[in-house]
Amino acid sequence: MSLINKEVSEFSVKAYQNHEFRTITKDNLLGQWSVFFFYPADFTFVCPTELEDLENHYDAFRKLGCEIYSVSCDTEFVHKAWHDHSERIAKITYPMVADPTHALARDFEVLIESAGLAERGTFIINPEGKIVAYEINAGNVGRNADELLRKVQACQFVHEHGDEVCPAKWQPGAETLKPSLDLVGAL
Repeated sequence: MSLINKEVSEFSVKAYQNHEFRTITKDNLLGQWSVFFFYPADFTFVCPTELEDLENHYDAFRKLGCEIYSVSCDTEFVHKAWHDHSERIAKITYPMVADPTHALARDFEVLIESAGLAERGTFIINPEGKIVAYEINAGNVGRNADELLRKVQACQFVHEHGDEVCPAKWQPGAETLKPSLDLVGAL
């Protein structure tokens, strides 16, 4: 079953951000674009490379009015310890969300029940709190923040211009398509 247009359920979780613990709820998502970036666990191998890549692009996401939420089934205390002991993770300024009860991982359907860990799931959420794009990767395949940024830009474009669509490899400023009978079989 597809999660496209699924409204994110109500939630309240702890996060570690900028040397503080804070609470994140569904209300934090409303009125802005968000990315939920699930990863299996802190203190692992592929995860720090992905989280560092996101941090390196964080300003670009923020300029789009998009918040990043990295999420694992670890606690906020583990996030702080990882932040304190890893050079890569020490750079992170976006919220690192704790999901030890697996409520978010279940709601986004990325929980690996037998392991108590999350799959590498990436979700773009619109300002109404609905999932508009998502991708699940195998645990041994890292993701690319450049491509995620492009997808957020494309989702924002079609959100604003409902009569246009973004073709493959679309970049901001590039030509879009207006679906019509004239285009059928012409591309």
